[in-house]
Amino acid sequence: MRTLLLPTLILFLLADVSRAQYQSDGITTFILVRHAEKVDDSRDPELSPEGYKRAELLAEMLSETSIDAVYSTNLIRTKETVRAITEENGIDLQFYDTQNPSETAAGWIEKHRGGVILISGHSNTTPTLANALLGRDHFQDHFNESDYGNLLIITLTDSREPRLLHLKY
Repeated sequence: MRTLLLPTLILFLLADVSRAQYQSDGITTFILVRHAEKVDDSRDPELSPEGYKRAELLAEMLSETSIDAVYSTNLIRTKETVRAITEENGIDLQFYDTQNPSETAAGWIEKHRGGVILISGHSNTTPTLANALLGRDHFQDHFNESDYGNLLIITLTDSREPRLLHLKY
C-alpha cells in the first residue's frame, strides 16, 4: 500500500505544477478562418453547397474545443461559416471592424486573455489579422481568392514568442 501512495502523491503534485504553469503562461489561442465557399461574387452572397459542407467540417473539427468568443465580419458568408459553432457553444456572434487590424488584435488579446477565440474573415483580412496577432509580417499577401481551406491557429503566452500553426482543411 505504501509503495502505491508515494507515486500517486507525486503524480498529484506534478499535475498541480503543470496546471499552475499553464495558468501562469496565460495561453491565449486564436483560430482564424476565411469564410467558406460563396455562391457567387455579389456583394453579400450566401455560402454555396460546398461552402455549407466546409462550414460543417469546421464545426465538426472544433466540436471538442471550448470556444470562448466568436468574431465575424457582418456579412452572410462569414457569419454562416461559424454559425453552427456559436450555436454549439451557446455564445453570441460578435462583429469586428476590419479597418484597424492592429487595434482590433490588441483589444482581443486584452479582452480574451487565456481564452480560445474563433475569427471568421476574408482572403484579405485573415492574413492581416494574423500578422497583427503575431506582431510580425508573416503573411506578405492576401490568400488566393479561390483558396478557402486555410485554418490558422495562433497561440500567445507570456513566456515565448507567438506561435503559428497553419493548417489546410
